[in-house]
Amino acid sequence: MSQTYQNPQRYAKSADLFAKACEVIPGGVNSTARATWSGWDPHPLFVSHGDGSRLHDVDGNEYIDYLLGLGPMILGHRPPRVTQAVVEHIQNRGTVFALPHEDETALAHKVIKAIPSVERLRLCNTGTEAVIYALRLARTFTGRQKVIRFEGMYHGFSDGVYWSKHPNIDKAGPDRAPIPVPQGPGMPKGIDQNLIILPWNDLALLRETLEREGDNIAAVLTEPLMANTGCILPREGYLEGMRELCDKHGVVLVFDEVITGFRISLAGAQGKFGIKPDLSIFAKGLGGGFPVAALGGRKDIMDLVSTGAVSMAGTYSANVIAVAAANAAMDELAEPGMYERLYANCDRLMEGLSRIFRDTNLPAHVVGLGPVLQVWFSPEPIHNYRDAARHCDHDMFRLWWEGNLNRGVMFHPGAYENLFVSFAHSADDIDQTLAVAKEVVRDLVNA
Repeated sequence: MSQTYQNPQRYAKSADLFAKACEVIPGGVNSTARATWSGWDPHPLFVSHGDGSRLHDVDGNEYIDYLLGLGPMILGHRPPRVTQAVVEHIQNRGTVFALPHEDETALAHKVIKAIPSVERLRLCNTGTEAVIYALRLARTFTGRQKVIRFEGMYHGFSDGVYWSKHPNIDKAGPDRAPIPVPQGPGMPKGIDQNLIILPWNDLALLRETLEREGDNIAAVLTEPLMANTGCILPREGYLEGMRELCDKHGVVLVFDEVITGFRISLAGAQGKFGIKPDLSIFAKGLGGGFPVAALGGRKDIMDLVSTGAVSMAGTYSANVIAVAAANAAMDELAEPGMYERLYANCDRLMEGLSRIFRDTNLPAHVVGLGPVLQVWFSPEPIHNYRDAARHCDHDMFRLWWEGNLNRGVMFHPGAYENLFVSFAHSADDIDQTLAVAKEVVRDLVNA
């Protein structure tokens, strides 16, 4: 059933623009995450501009922005250093040459210095591309075919992994033996034969699976924390156990740090947790708002690209704009004290939200790590996708989201997305956000 906004006049221009967009763009948007069926019902908001921690829509509404482009705006909107670097490169150097330039090497050195597990690095355009190449490398390196991936995670939209993102659990097999469920129609037949779907955070089941089929498994592909079914943290010892099991069975451990890379820390979530994967994928935090991705890892695996045994191609890979943006972003992120200041704001936000819910006895849990967090409206703690599917109250989340939106706080309307905090958010932004949250929760309790 279609939703309606509580105050439709507040978003009237967006409604008109969406109707016009639907006449020429399927669904009216150019990505599923902006679609009505992803929560932007009855229509998404159309943006006028962004500045720092603030977003402005075409109706003249201003928001403290925790959507942040679904993550890329880690330095806020239009960060001056990144913007200036891109403008300078376009004006004085160009955009795409299909030849190398020295700034690529400088960027690789910065990433390798920041992340201990990365010995060699190749640039891509999107996280989806990097995942495709990572699995291609893992299969070549091991001579095996199967990949373990986890229910509720998203690793891009390629046919090989666009499975079991948010399946109907009544059709997805038993809890401890999920079956691959395609994200939608159009998938080639037979791909599921090379996928093993497991629930996340169950180390015993991962051990059983690797002991049974380890000789057939090329890679374990995982986020270091689940950030595509809200925010779900790893249980104590889970990632460490995963690393040990992959070592034991000769399986390539691939961390998808598209969301967490350079966001959780300069060394990503792997640095925060102290785990060294074999291959890592980065994207959203790398470019300061510009489209760029990277695949990096062990030299002996990445050397398969050096010899041409595994091809990594792309006309737009390492284009001057993306590299200029990423170099500028990495320089800013590497400045002393940056993450300490970020975490101070994030901790205040999470602690403040937790206190507000605790004081009102609403069944809600604030879960996060630094600048990635979500509010779970659930009487039970959430440890994996099926916990979320069974216990998350999406109707309550809709009321929570729209109450914040109407008061000038923006985040994604889907409970399976996240709130992101940027380096541009100030202590005053956090104070205003908590004041709004207190009002919204009061209304939820009264209702």
